[in-house]
Amino acid sequence: MQHTDERESGTLIQSVQRAVALLKVFDNGPAELGVSELSRKTRLHKSTASRLLATMEREGLLERVPGTEKYRLGFMLLRLAGQVTHFGDVRTAARPILIELAESLRETVILAVRDGDEVMNVEQFSGPHLVRDANWVGRRTTLTCVANGKALLAFQPAAEIERILARPLPRITDRTITDPQRMRTELALVRERGYALAISEIEEGLHAVAAPVRDASGAVIAAISISGPAYRVSLDRLADYGRLTVGAAAKVASRLGYGG
Repeated sequence: MQHTDERESGTLIQSVQRAVALLKVFDNGPAELGVSELSRKTRLHKSTASRLLATMEREGLLERVPGTEKYRLGFMLLRLAGQVTHFGDVRTAARPILIELAESLRETVILAVRDGDEVMNVEQFSGPHLVRDANWVGRRTTLTCVANGKALLAFQPAAEIERILARPLPRITDRTITDPQRMRTELALVRERGYALAISEIEEGLHAVAAPVRDASGAVIAAISISGPAYRVSLDRLADYGRLTVGAAAKVASRLGYGG
């Protein structure tokens, strides 16, 4: 007789789904969480959550925070992430250019790719300022709320853009664009000038610009962004930063074999 945590639903195993749900709570959430909070967020019985957490701790997917009863992500996840190769070429090609851009501007520079209907930040280099962006690597955001998301979305086929805009657009701040027609106009501007802007749309007082990166076939596969607090990445500097992101993206594209 199977344990209830190991029941299969079609081709899916419930215990695996529950373990993944526990891991996903850490995505864009607190770095350290206790059993009670994880149980509540996943709606799992506390004893079930506790058994799953103990198993994942033993396998290195999670680890116990010293001196507490809380869990955090384990080093095995980092090892596994290092084996993900389908983003490797663009990260390798972009890294020296991102470093150069971050050092020259002394601001945060990020490489992002599309992950389904979201943006995944895969590389980040920051300037020396005490006030700077948090670590965005591994974090996902909505395509329409951030500059790199707009840069990725603007160059997709029209039918794909309309599919995204057919759903309610989430509001993160008072400046987030939630009207589909306004977003269509915004994306048209991105295609016209070659870079995207986000003015306090994902976080109040955070400005960003981003440009698309093309692969050898000409397809947009990534975006490079520059971001920082509004008093440094000010409105009157956004056009200059936009041109810099376009130039950096072109360098990366060239390294990937794009000749356009």
